Amino acid sequence: MTQGYLRTPEAARYLGIGQSTLERKRIDGTGPKFRQLGARIVTYAVADLDAWASEQVLTSTSERVAA
Repeated sequence: MTQGYLRTPEAARYLGIGQSTLERKRIDGTGPKFRQLGARIVTYAVADLDAWASEQVLTSTSERVAA
C-alpha cells in the first residue's frame, strides 16, 4: 500500500474523480477523512482514500441513496 498524504488535486486523481466532486463530498460529509493543516491546506492520507473507496461497493444502482 502506498504511504503518505495527498492534497486535494492529487487525491481526486488517485480516486479517479473530479476535484470539485471531492471538495463537495468534503463539504457535505460524504467523502473520505481529511486533515486541515492550515486555512487552505487540506490533505488526505492514502490509507483513508483506499478505505473510503472500499466502502463505496454496491451490487445494484438501486442501492445508491439519493443525496
